Amino acid sequence: MELRKVLTIAGSDSGGGAGIQADLKTITALGGFGMSVLTALTAQNTLGVQGIHEVPFEFVETQFDSVAADIGIDAAKTGMLSNSEIMKIVAKKIREYPVEKLVVDPVMVAKGGAMLIREEAKRTLIDELLPLAFVITPNIPEAEELTGMAISSVDDMRNAAEAINRMGARNVFVKGGHLSGEAIDILYDGNTFHELVAERIETKDTHGTGCTVSAAIATGLAQEMNVLDAVKRAKDYITTAIRFSLRIGQGHGPTNHMAYVFRRSARYECIRELKDAIQKLKEYGCGNIIPEVQSNFASALPYAMGVGDVAGIPGRMIHVGDDVATLRDPEFGASNHVARIVLTVMRYDKEYRSAMDIRFSNEIVWICNELGYAVDEFSRQDEPDDVKEREGSSLEWGTNDVLSRRETIPDVIFDRGDVGKEPIVRIIGKTPAEVADKVVAISNKLKGL
Repeated sequence: MELRKVLTIAGSDSGGGAGIQADLKTITALGGFGMSVLTALTAQNTLGVQGIHEVPFEFVETQFDSVAADIGIDAAKTGMLSNSEIMKIVAKKIREYPVEKLVVDPVMVAKGGAMLIREEAKRTLIDELLPLAFVITPNIPEAEELTGMAISSVDDMRNAAEAINRMGARNVFVKGGHLSGEAIDILYDGNTFHELVAERIETKDTHGTGCTVSAAIATGLAQEMNVLDAVKRAKDYITTAIRFSLRIGQGHGPTNHMAYVFRRSARYECIRELKDAIQKLKEYGCGNIIPEVQSNFASALPYAMGVGDVAGIPGRMIHVGDDVATLRDPEFGASNHVARIVLTVMRYDKEYRSAMDIRFSNEIVWICNELGYAVDEFSRQDEPDDVKEREGSSLEWGTNDVLSRRETIPDVIFDRGDVGKEPIVRIIGKTPAEVADKVVAISNKLKGL
């Protein structure tokens, strides 16, 4: 794919979580080439903004000319445009070159509710920039400011999107993060509404989400995606960035702009590490710890979001005496039960990404304690009826039952089974190698009894 050039016209965030810093990270992560026109310098961190220095509008124009005349612009986005003069210059340049794929992030209202631009600048935004917008991306407070409407439901979001479209924006993407419940956004193209739904992730580290979404959409448009596909990818990108947001600073931390990339790039390494660990079990003859229902050994990507991000063994791991055998190499999505255990553990500590189930015996539990492993258990008799009725939910429930009452992740979690349920021991670790080392130690000690 040809490298596409994306221009961000926005303020600088010295804390690195929003503004052009967030935009350039996003553009790069999604495969574009990022360029910038700075409209303001801010002194800010995770606690707030300590100062703003506006760039003279003449220099804003000079920056734009420098980039457009030499490099060219496949798509652009606007962020913080703090006064009318800057907005007018930006609108003039968008028309002059011209830039057809413009994403307008109408930065007007701070997270705390304070207005970031004066009434005159709001009017200029509506009159000058909004009609040039190929896509506009207001959140709910911004959509309320643009339309004068109160928004408290998805239907209100639809009405606001129609009103903003009538004001000149070709595509309107109203972000519903300020409403309760699922994270529902509305895209309106002048004819059709598209509802985009994602789970709401509870975290206070969401600084820069608006900047990130608009930059992601602009990058998709530059890469010749249609609007819906560009918005869908942007939604996936920001959801991943929020899920793995960064605990940086004392206030509202930033999202993780590289999580989307790392999830993809880590797949080869994840499979390789798991194959090496399985080979170690074979070399040491650990068949004596494989249960009658066989074993699986799973390892998750650093940014796993579901079973499809967890590698396991197709057909499970079998044994003949002490010999261990697998029918095929590890694959993503090949494990279900053990994968769910790993994903549950990762909710408590993202560093613990691997687990294996081995057979239960009182001797094995004793060995685990003798080896100095942290051991915990849950009782299937305490399992709620609704969990028992859902296929594959028992182990997730049991793991959560243990971890919810601990401050640290144990090495071993076991249960003593129930009617029709074989007792099992689960070995947990940060990496497949760590899990394999624990399993080998248990197997060797068991052979010596």
